[in-house]
Amino acid sequence: MRVFSRVVLFLTSVLLLPAAPFTVVTYNVENLFDADGVALYDDYQPTTYTPRHFATKLANIAEVITKFGGGVGPDVILFQEIEVDQTPGKSAPDYAAILQRLEGRTAVEWLSGDLSDAMKDLPAEAWLLKALADRGLTGYTVVSGDGGYAAGEERPAIKCVTFTRLPVLEVKRHPTENARDILETKLNVDGYPFYVFNLHWKSGASDPKTEATRVQNAEVLRARLDRILASDPAADVLIGGDFNSQYNQKQRYPEMKLTGINDVLGSQGNELALRGATRDLYNLWFELPEDQRGSDTYRGEWGTLIQMIISRGLYDQNGVQYQDNSFGVARIPGLNVDVAGIPERWIPDGETGAGFSDHLPVYAHFRTVPDRRTDRWMELARPSQTESDAAIRPVSYSSVDLSSAIKISDLPPQANLRDGSWSGKLFKVEGPSVENRYPMVRFAGEDYEIYGVNKDVRGRIYEQRDRDQAFVFYGEIGTYKGKWQFVVQDPSWVPEPKSK
Repeated sequence: MRVFSRVVLFLTSVLLLPAAPFTVVTYNVENLFDADGVALYDDYQPTTYTPRHFATKLANIAEVITKFGGGVGPDVILFQEIEVDQTPGKSAPDYAAILQRLEGRTAVEWLSGDLSDAMKDLPAEAWLLKALADRGLTGYTVVSGDGGYAAGEERPAIKCVTFTRLPVLEVKRHPTENARDILETKLNVDGYPFYVFNLHWKSGASDPKTEATRVQNAEVLRARLDRILASDPAADVLIGGDFNSQYNQKQRYPEMKLTGINDVLGSQGNELALRGATRDLYNLWFELPEDQRGSDTYRGEWGTLIQMIISRGLYDQNGVQYQDNSFGVARIPGLNVDVAGIPERWIPDGETGAGFSDHLPVYAHFRTVPDRRTDRWMELARPSQTESDAAIRPVSYSSVDLSSAIKISDLPPQANLRDGSWSGKLFKVEGPSVENRYPMVRFAGEDYEIYGVNKDVRGRIYEQRDRDQAFVFYGEIGTYKGKWQFVVQDPSWVPEPKSK
């Protein structure tokens, strides 16, 4: 375990306001890399990821964050997948000084022009702080999940970062095996201590081989929780982040005899069990109906890798308290999801890129209660009493309202469909077939490959081409390996031929 010797605080008058009620958001931003061009991932090299791409990512993240708190943003944000600065300075960043230095222009304006070497060298979280400030979201302390590396020690690619308007009492980092450090921030909420853990465990949720690493990751967290709860069984604790596990990991993948999240950590869905002595954690995914559980997708299935788990102390009548049934997924139609509610992930199309993240943010609301009664419990409406379940929710595009698709007649004059701003949008495509080994259509003066996501879709596409030498279908525009294409997600997106 490594402890920060220094926490850089950026405090404003916001911190003088009452802290209750307040909102916590957990958001994996899908590799927010900085502008210096030094990156460990191939997809974020200067040839494919420029300061203008970075500017788009920042603007889009800020746009999502403004949807909380009536436009003022959440009080605590747990970010995952922010780049570890590969060209760090000799001292910790002074975020207040950085914001002052960047005054006069927005983050997007700075990154769209010529950057000095000093500005290129700023860490990603500093630019994110600036992007939020540009939208009026201020008062955040930045707590970074990296630092303290020994000379010659390999720096990881990404980290967890916590933004908080609540005063910071203490920060700890807990190294894990083959994963990001677990970032622990002890906050002061109206005089009560509130432990917030921000984590990003080993990837590969469905892989039994990598589950052994997640077990180790969970053991690190569980050991720290046990120490906290041994000192105070009613401690107020929130765990959020990318667990790279499903909330029902053990039931969903029965071949895994031991899981990190369910067996080691003890995440479970019986809310009333917290009143007993054997269960001390509750997973907030159980607050939602099964058909609403999902913040990411993989191979045609909804996943719940982004999670928030709370301790029994958040249910008593003392200190910080969870607001019953306030957990939710920030699925914002027309912004960070496509027509089927799937996350609009980041894509580097065009000069500016487009999209948000392959994960949707999740959130919950909290408050403080002054009763100082750890022997009394908050009243619950519809308490979950399910231990767990094996539910798998498939992704469905069959119910998409195709009348909302963009047509050529809807496009503004001189629209450039390849500038990145249209990526992921649903179009009604009508055009002649272009001679090619694979189906290709000419649309709006450009040639596009056509990709069908399954055998039924591809069959209809080939049938239409062979019959008519022309196409009429619905597709989402994007790129694959540098080539522009329309992705056809469902057989219903390729109309059946009219009977003659």
